[in-house]
Amino acid sequence: MTLKIYNTLTREKQDFTPLDESNVRMYVCGPTVYDYAHIGNARPVIVFDSLFRLLRHIYGTDKVTYVRNITDVDDKINARAAEEKISIRELTEKTAEQFHEDIAALKVLPPSGEPRATDHIAEMVTMISTLMEKGHAYEAEGHVLFDVSSDSSYGALSNRPMDDMMAGARVEVADYKKNPMDFVLWKPSTQDEPGWDSPWGRGRPGWHLECSAMSAKYLGESFDIHGGGLDLIFPHHENEIAQSTCSHGTKVMANYWMHNEYLNIEGEKMSKSLGNFVTINGLLKEWHGEVIRLCMMMTHYRQPISWSVKTLAEARKSLDQWYHVAARADIEGIEPKPEFIAALQDDLNIPKAIAILHELRRFANKGDKESAQQLKACAQFLGFMNDSKQEWRDWKPESAAEVDEDEINALVQARLDARDAKDWEEADAIRDRLVTMGVVLKDSADGTEWELG
Repeated sequence: MTLKIYNTLTREKQDFTPLDESNVRMYVCGPTVYDYAHIGNARPVIVFDSLFRLLRHIYGTDKVTYVRNITDVDDKINARAAEEKISIRELTEKTAEQFHEDIAALKVLPPSGEPRATDHIAEMVTMISTLMEKGHAYEAEGHVLFDVSSDSSYGALSNRPMDDMMAGARVEVADYKKNPMDFVLWKPSTQDEPGWDSPWGRGRPGWHLECSAMSAKYLGESFDIHGGGLDLIFPHHENEIAQSTCSHGTKVMANYWMHNEYLNIEGEKMSKSLGNFVTINGLLKEWHGEVIRLCMMMTHYRQPISWSVKTLAEARKSLDQWYHVAARADIEGIEPKPEFIAALQDDLNIPKAIAILHELRRFANKGDKESAQQLKACAQFLGFMNDSKQEWRDWKPESAAEVDEDEINALVQARLDARDAKDWEEADAIRDRLVTMGVVLKDSADGTEWELG
C-alpha cells in the first residue's frame, strides 16, 4: 500500500511521493523553551515521532531526515527570565534539558537534527536582505516587515480571505506598517533584551522567520513534509510559506502540510485560568511514559483528544495486558504484519493499528506464539513495550510512597458497595481514582485484592 497523507494545503488525502527517495525530509515546529511543556505540546511530538518511524521503515533508516527546531529567542522567554531573575541562556538551557528528559520518557526518538534559533541569526539576516532586495520586505522605524500584498499566494494554506484572516488574527496595530497584516521579520532590542547586530540596527528576529531559515539550511529550499499543531496553520505556517517561497523563488516550501488537532482536558480547553493546565513532567510523576504515549495515540491525529483519567486508565490496562502475554516473546527477525503497516500508511491511522494489537493480544492470550511475537514487534514499532515484564510491574508513581492503606481499603470497599448497588458509574469513578494512586485491582470470585502497580 502507498503511504497516504492528508495535506492541509490541498485539503485532501494524497499519495505521498517524496522529492528524493534517498533523502525524505520532514520539518516540525518544536518548543519555545521558557516553561515546562504541557501535554498539548506532547501531541505533535508523538504524532510526528510515529510518522518518523514509519518513514524510516518504508524508505530506510538512513534515508529520512527529520528536523525539529528549538525556539530560544522569544518575548515569552525574555519575560520569564526577568521574572525568575536569571539569564536568558540559563532559562533556555534548563528548559530545553527538561523538555528532552520529558519526551524521552514518552519513548520519542531523537530527531535527525535539532537546530536552535540563536545559532542561525546569520541565516535569518541573509533571508531578510534577500526579501528586501526582491521587494517583499521593507524597513520602518527600526523594524523590518514582510509586505503581505507582495505575495499573491498569501492565505493559500489557511484558505481564508484576507479580511477573515485579519479578523481572526491578533494583529499588532502599528503606524509604521503599510498593511495591518504585514508581519515582523526583525525588530529592535533594548539593552536589556537579547540582540544581534544587523544592517537595520541591533535587534532580534521575528518568530516566523526562524523556521524558514532553519528548514532551508537543513532540508533545502523545498522539502517533503512540514508538520505541527492545528493552531500553527495561521499565522505561523502561512507566514513561513510566504517568507520561504518569496525569498527562494520557489512555488512551494513543503509539498505536504500535516497538522494535528487540539487536546482538551475532561472536555474543556486546557487553561491555567481553569486550573486544568497539565505538564508532561507533572503527568510523568503519576503515569508511566508509555501510558501517556498510548493515551495520546488512541485518537486519530486529525481528531481532537478528550484527555481524562479514564482514558489514561484504559491505556494502562491495555499495556498491562500486552506486557502480560508478550513481554518475553522472542521477536528477532520478526517484521510487523502487513495489515498493521497498512493501517499506518493510511494517513497514520494509529487507532486502527492499535485495534490490531488488541486482536493479537486476544490470540496471544490463548497461547498463540506467533500472535505474541507480532504483538510485541508491532507494539515496539509504535514505541511501546520497551521495558522487561518485571520493570513494567515494578514501576510506581511518585505518590505511591504516600499511599494510605486504610484509605485504599476504604475505597476498595466503596467500589464493591457501588457494584453491589449496580451503580457502575460510581464504581468506575472509584476505580479510576485508585488507578491514579498506582493501585492495581484484582477482582475474583473470592473478592477484590489490590497491589501497588
